[in-house]
Amino acid sequence: MDLGRKVTGGKYHSRRKRRLYDQQGQDREVTLGETKRKNLRAKGGKIKRILLRANIANVSVNGKIKSAEITNVEETPQNKFLARSNRLMKGAIIITSLGKAKITNRPSQEGQVNAVLLKE
Repeated sequence: MDLGRKVTGGKYHSRRKRRLYDQQGQDREVTLGETKRKNLRAKGGKIKRILLRANIANVSVNGKIKSAEITNVEETPQNKFLARSNRLMKGAIIITSLGKAKITNRPSQEGQVNAVLLKE
């Protein structure tokens, strides 16, 4: 069977044109490097400030927030190959100047990296 065809061989015709919000957005992969951000237009004219690269994280230490430099990505629970390419994503364990930390937010959505210091 051909995709988009009826059993009789006739075509299925779309009931409407494609809309802008139907389009798939570009993948946003946050990697380790000099901080770089980008502005995107969201629905309703809202501006989303997304992150493309980052080397600084806001680390929570005993309830207080400190800024720390990210040196490496140790592991990612989603896929071990993502850690090898230094991708910053939620749940990833990073090595900072303060020690090991776990990323608690989604940097590709929020424009910053927030993490919690892990007890060693």
